[in-house]
Amino acid sequence: MSSNERKPGQQGGEQKPQQQQQGAGQGQYGEGNYKATRDYNAGVKDHMQHHDVEKEAREAAPKNEQEKREMEQAEQLGKSKSKAGPEQDMKDGKDA
Repeated sequence: MSSNERKPGQQGGEQKPQQQQQGAGQGQYGEGNYKATRDYNAGVKDHMQHHDVEKEAREAAPKNEQEKREMEQAEQLGKSKSKAGPEQDMKDGKDA
């Protein structure tokens, strides 16, 4: 049995992450997916050129103090789960 034919639970050769296996035939290298990055960047550029992003930002702003507090709490919760650590560490330019 070759290292590619191992059954689950058997030890042996290192396996590549599923993302790399799927993208290997599509010119994807390492951990990056260059096509997805190009598609995303093109979508952002298109949106910026064809939409009123200032208006969208105003519409997304909190409508009242309660909504503002809820948004701030959600932001703090998200930051607390960040691998980068406290926000101050990121501002100081320290590596996490």
